[in-house]
Amino acid sequence: MDNRAEVREFLMTRRARVTPDAAGLTAGPNRRVDGLRRSEVASLAGVSVEYYAKLERGAIAGASASVIDAVARALQLDDTEHAHLLDLARAADGIPTSGRSRRRAGKPAASRLSLQWALSSITDGVAFVRNPRQEILATNELGRAFYSPLIGDGGRVPNLARFQFLDPASREFYPDWDLFAEMCVAIMRAEAGRDPHDKALQDLVGELSTRSDVFRTLWAAHNVRTHGSGTKRFQHPVVGEVILAYEELSITAEPGHVLMIYTAEPGSPSAERLRLLASWAAAHETTARA
Repeated sequence: MDNRAEVREFLMTRRARVTPDAAGLTAGPNRRVDGLRRSEVASLAGVSVEYYAKLERGAIAGASASVIDAVARALQLDDTEHAHLLDLARAADGIPTSGRSRRRAGKPAASRLSLQWALSSITDGVAFVRNPRQEILATNELGRAFYSPLIGDGGRVPNLARFQFLDPASREFYPDWDLFAEMCVAIMRAEAGRDPHDKALQDLVGELSTRSDVFRTLWAAHNVRTHGSGTKRFQHPVVGEVILAYEELSITAEPGHVLMIYTAEPGSPSAERLRLLASWAAAHETTARA
């Protein structure tokens, strides 16, 4: 990806988002720009207008951490956006990615028996491993049943982003489809900033941009986020609506890979539906082996 273009568009979209009132400035008449002017950002960040204009043109190489921090404060970036801007600056300087080691794991995550054992030990929740390209590499038994609309019977590696934007079934599986779409793209945008040389991720972005108008529009917004934790609502074809809490855990043995765990509130209807899904999966497996 073109680092200069990424920096330019990210800074411009963030600047357009901040109003003078939000920045504590008097708007004045005859404003011709959305959000702040470059001169206002420069003043808030304590740098010259010429220097900020240079940054916004994408020439961020060599910018100090203190300058990046000052610009982040001026643009009111949240923690994820601030980290993304630092990632873009490090990429421009040729520095290894901020959140990830360059070393390779001994075995790919999908082939490590110890990781599969760990997944299989989680029996009351949905657990799976995902890489930065939104591919599901391994699941526990309940995870295979839960994501059966995505995994299907094919041999290819299931991809959350392709399912989201290219499979009509996703609109039924995700009742809050628009919210899920925004989250998916924002997570991918953050991943692309951390590793701008991931060709497979670039190819995926190109494919989805070509085939999905929604993806292309969301990608152009330059929003970023991390997954972390929260609650999601699903409409499963076997058991109906389930509301699940999720936690994202980094897998240190495989940099960039995460373990996602979805659980239901104990005693809730969703917890009962997960138990029904587990029973359905066990019966389905028994039938398949017969």
